[in-house]
Parts: sequence; structure tokens; C-alpha cells
Amino acid sequence: MPVESADEIEEILEYETIAVVGCSSTPGKAAHDVPKYLLDHGYDVIPVNPFADEIFGREVYDSLTDVPDGIDVVCIFRPSGEVSEIVDAALERDDVRVIWTQQGIRDDEAAARAETEGRAVVQDRCMKVQHRRLAA
Repeated sequence: MPVESADEIEEILEYETIAVVGCSSTPGKAAHDVPKYLLDHGYDVIPVNPFADEIFGREVYDSLTDVPDGIDVVCIFRPSGEVSEIVDAALERDDVRVIWTQQGIRDDEAAARAETEGRAVVQDRCMKVQHRRLAA
């Protein structure tokens, strides 16, 4: 079962390093504004986007495979049809503890695979909204 309880989400929000797949360089887009909010609130945000070189003054990686540093949470800002492939890439890494799909994004089959591999999954929820509600 994907994570639903406030206590579990609050626990996840204690992790520090978030790789944002689909991070945007365009202010005003949720895929830009949400990671910026997280960065401004002390999280180590790692932008992942094959079409950008730098976002928030940080190096951008083409894929999760290219990220050399440890990742606690993979936050996904891509269409639901792309989630399965991203989850597979996350599962190849030993360090990823949580898969989080943003509001309007879900893939129940990929979520089940991640949970079978021992990863927590949050689907169809905005990380910024949850942070404001539970941790701010």
C-alpha cells in the first residue's frame, strides 16, 4: 500500500536528499517551483532533466543513473506513462528509500514493484503541500 498517513509522510519529509526527475528550469511551472521551495527549506535537491545543464545554480543530471551522490527520495514530475521506467532506474540504486510521484501522477504497478523491493511509495501528492501541512 502506498504511504497515506500523516505520520509516515512526516517521517519521509525528514530525509534530506531529493532527486527531482523532470525538474524544470522554467519559473511558474510546478516542476520548478516545488523543488525550489524544497531547496529553500533546507533539502538537498538534485535536478534530473536531460534537457538542462543547470537549475538553481546546481548541476543537472540526465538520469538517475548519472547521479553520483546518494539519494533518499526520488520525486517524479513526469507523466504517469513514464513512471515505470523511472521507478526501475530508482530500484537499480541501493540508496533510494522513497519514490514520490507528484500530484496527478501515479502508476500502481510500478508502485507495487517498488514496495516489493522495500521502498516506500507516495503517489499523487504534492511534496510542497505536504511539507507545508506537516513540517513547516
